[in-house]
Amino acid sequence: MSVHGDWIVPAWAAPRPVRALFTTRRGGVSTGPWGGWPERAGGMNLGAASGDDPRIVQANRRLLRASVPAKPRWLQQVHGAVVVDAEAVAQPPPADAAVACTAGVVCVVTVADCVPVLLADVHGRAVAAGHAGWRGLAAGVLQATVARMRERLADPAAQIVAWLGPAIGPTRFEVGGEVRAAMQTRLPQAAKAFAAQGDGKWLANLFALARQALAQVGVTEVTGGEHCTASDARRFYSHRRDRGVTGRHAALIWIGDGASRRSVESV
Repeated sequence: MSVHGDWIVPAWAAPRPVRALFTTRRGGVSTGPWGGWPERAGGMNLGAASGDDPRIVQANRRLLRASVPAKPRWLQQVHGAVVVDAEAVAQPPPADAAVACTAGVVCVVTVADCVPVLLADVHGRAVAAGHAGWRGLAAGVLQATVARMRERLADPAAQIVAWLGPAIGPTRFEVGGEVRAAMQTRLPQAAKAFAAQGDGKWLANLFALARQALAQVGVTEVTGGEHCTASDARRFYSHRRDRGVTGRHAALIWIGDGASRRSVESV
């Protein structure tokens, strides 16, 4: 399996059988606002609802397929807290997280400012990918994902580690008071993740909020969260920075089985 040199392979505490990958805006065939930067070509846009030509998105997904052991189990993300079992996904269901306990089944979420959260049981028995924007965090998507992992493992005390992928950073995500209020309903310490800007506006730290959500369910070994999508146009798409006309990255995770296996599934 080949991985584009600009993509991110997380360095985290997941066990050896677990593999993970985060794509950047380079390595594909999208052009224009979905292309690379500054050349506006060669973009790796993987978002089916991003406004890009669907045929181009499918071509990018075929390119991605060479870097994973099987067809990714794509979701129809709705900024909620529904978690599905990736093994059961055939067509993209409305959900914002997926869990897999079977080797070679690839969980995936797409993002362009929201936090992609990859999770793994420390024994390599289960993995998950979650899409955590502020609405999903307020709805409890990460807590629900961890609960589903433990449920599938029949192990309420399963130790889980997490990685936070690139997302809009704490100096770029300005929100209104309704976002702060929604977070405080779910997370008692949420106020610590907001900095007042005046006129009822706040800068929100999605990485800090994700860490708080994970801590609620005992996930405290959390790495990542150092890349701001809005601050690095060369490498990342950003829905906020690009005013909604932009591509989507993919965050993928799976349990490896030690074998070199290719599927004949199409994207």
